[in-house]
Amino acid sequence: MPASQTHGLSEKAIRIISLWLLTICAMVFAMVVLGGFTRLTESGLSMTDWRPVTGWLPPLNEAAWQAQFDGYRTSPEYLKINRGMSLDQFKEIFWLEYLHRLWGRLIGIAFAVPFCIFIFKRWISKPLMFRLLVLFALGGIQGGIGWWMVKSGLVDHPDVSQYRLAVHLMMAFLIMGLGLWFVLDLLFPERRTVSRTLFNLSTLSLCLIFVTAFSGALVAGLNAGLIYNTFPLMLGEFYPGEGFQLSPWYLNFFEDIPTVQFNHRWLAISTFCVIILTWFAAKNSDARTRSRSHGMLLAAILQVALGISTLLLMVPIPLAAAHQAGAVVLFACAIWLRHGIKAG
Repeated sequence: MPASQTHGLSEKAIRIISLWLLTICAMVFAMVVLGGFTRLTESGLSMTDWRPVTGWLPPLNEAAWQAQFDGYRTSPEYLKINRGMSLDQFKEIFWLEYLHRLWGRLIGIAFAVPFCIFIFKRWISKPLMFRLLVLFALGGIQGGIGWWMVKSGLVDHPDVSQYRLAVHLMMAFLIMGLGLWFVLDLLFPERRTVSRTLFNLSTLSLCLIFVTAFSGALVAGLNAGLIYNTFPLMLGEFYPGEGFQLSPWYLNFFEDIPTVQFNHRWLAISTFCVIILTWFAAKNSDARTRSRSHGMLLAAILQVALGISTLLLMVPIPLAAAHQAGAVVLFACAIWLRHGIKAG
């Protein structure tokens, strides 16, 4: 059945709305990459205030720059790490965080303006309207989560909470994932019937990719990639002897650096193995399903290579940013496969 009949929209409306949502997804992807560079260059705490409505412009004169710098000089990062930093050095770390926040605002405009136009043209059905409102609300919540994350690094310690960092990253995954799913619903409403095994494995792959990315955010928040820079063993041990020392015991999974890195390693390996099994299960499916499984497997191979290289080379910024971007690409590939199938 044509997509236009399925959704009650014209072919033109479907094409334009789909292109618009894909653009939003691409902007969110760019936001994740930019956020990775911001974190890796330790620029994320350079702006110590949040003005979501009036904070569009950067400082435009020396007095404004000095006021921004004075605010930064009261922060733990300046007092404990960057004491003595000059105004020119401050400007170098300011711009990435400013661009990160500006890009978030631009995403909001890129969503809101066409959305209003589509409503005016009556191109949006009621079910799609609800989905788009959910997406818009999540984008607004994400802005608040970003500031909530930054605030955690402005109190006592010059590092953001790994929990809040993980929530911020996974919300970006959720927004992009839902946007992509909605596009696929518009363009490819029909699902191909596959075996229950393939359906279950593709679902498990998608869930494991999400959980592994969450564990990677914990690694990033704790700077846990800067130690145990060997693979597959952790400095000659399967599990470091100094790990799992926190009490109560469950905190080790989120706050103990050896354990957090260990968990991310084995979640990644487990995810990769499940993706390989998914690929094998898809070998007897239709051509479209097989091609999507090929794409997920290739993305997984690249992501594993990036992850191991990032670890062995002690987290060089370009590789680490590519690894974060690769996680989003792999997640999108898993959605691309899972969306197009149903269990027979």
